[in-house]
Amino acid sequence: MLDFLNALMSNTADQFGVLSFEVHALVAITLVSVACGLVGPFIVGNRMAFFSDAMAHTAFAGTALGVLVLLIAVNPASTLDAGGDSWIIPVVMVAFGIAAGLGIAFVRDRTGLTADAVIGVFFAMAIGFAAMLIPALSTRVRFDAEQFLFGSALFASAADIAFLLLVVVLAGLFVVTRFNAMTLAGFNPSLARTRNVSVRLNSYLFIVLLSLVVNLSIQAVGVMLINALLIVPAAAAANVSRNVRQLFALSLFFSVGCSLGGYLISRKLLVPLPGSGPIQLGPSGVIIMLCVFVFFATAVAAALRGRRIHGADCC
Repeated sequence: MLDFLNALMSNTADQFGVLSFEVHALVAITLVSVACGLVGPFIVGNRMAFFSDAMAHTAFAGTALGVLVLLIAVNPASTLDAGGDSWIIPVVMVAFGIAAGLGIAFVRDRTGLTADAVIGVFFAMAIGFAAMLIPALSTRVRFDAEQFLFGSALFASAADIAFLLLVVVLAGLFVVTRFNAMTLAGFNPSLARTRNVSVRLNSYLFIVLLSLVVNLSIQAVGVMLINALLIVPAAAAANVSRNVRQLFALSLFFSVGCSLGGYLISRKLLVPLPGSGPIQLGPSGVIIMLCVFVFFATAVAAALRGRRIHGADCC
């Protein structure tokens, strides 16, 4: 499959007269934006913005654990190059992310603590675990954890795109099969239970999906862009949406539009600096700023027409 994807994108690049990495980047950004546009309304509607941010940062701990597993499993007695066996690290990242997400939900349901307090504890645990291991392991494994976590779509590989295709399919299936249940649970959990909707099961399934979206997308586009695309387009859509279906449609439109528009702006726009040559802006940063601009534009539009900004209450 990877050979097929490489050949397909190479042929596409040849037909349009562009470099192969640009096709990889466009495809990766499009897939990530579609997945985030589908998942984002559930995050906003269920007030899970802090939760999604915590999921992204557990990737630090997942990376550290993956490097440790790589070292032990391949050759614990020598310095390693993670290149050939780097698949081990995303697998461990995903498993750790799912475990951390389900752990947060389980502790939240079994204790009287607020959700943000539980998330804060797990957040601190993940960062502390990573800080404890990564500096020590970096001397044994030739693996750039920072690049792994803060990657750029310009370096997206065929393997990254294959993972992203899987993410889009899973996100689409979740929306199709769980749309009504998740919408009702986000609006009124008590009413959802009276309609025989398993609120807890749907919550846990969504946490698993969110963990997959975050951890399988980080390698291609980085933590910062994932955090922005999961929340900002959906929040912008909530400013002007009149119903839930419109919320999802606008969230998807804003996510894909800002992603592709931001990428093209970053590639075409050169910013002149006095005393030196022009610089090219980073694509992730441009995409994020465009998303934020759309959010404030929709907030102003909602205010001008006298509509109270409901945000998460749209769901």
